[in-house]
Amino acid sequence: MTPTQIDLVQSSFAKVAPIADTAAGLFYGRLFEIAPEVKPLFKGDMTTQGQKLMATLGVVVAGLKDLPRIVPAAQALARKHVGYGVKTEHYAVVGSALLWTLEQGLGEAFTPEVKTAWADAYGLLSSVMIAAAETPEAVA
Repeated sequence: MTPTQIDLVQSSFAKVAPIADTAAGLFYGRLFEIAPEVKPLFKGDMTTQGQKLMATLGVVVAGLKDLPRIVPAAQALARKHVGYGVKTEHYAVVGSALLWTLEQGLGEAFTPEVKTAWADAYGLLSSVMIAAAETPEAVA
């Protein structure tokens, strides 16, 4: 990711953070619409789950300028998600739901440049997570 892309992701997330609960609701609604097979993977309270999602996104977005700091946490999260039943193919639908949610939340501020920056950020993070999830210790 370029420094400009990181700035775009960080500044656009700052606009979404004040509507975190709404954004999380939109995200999970969209995720379950486009991938209903993942709904059974979520066992707990969805409000709490949404808060965890937005908090995690906040940490990742804040850490984009220091990837070596956030990569180990992302890898650990990916390995944990294997135990919940998350599969490699789920990452694409999560990315799609995330971009859709950002488009809804940001409106006209979700420019093509912002979309590309988010897609690149998610692509980078999800590739790290998929690689970690596919390691032998993750699937054992």
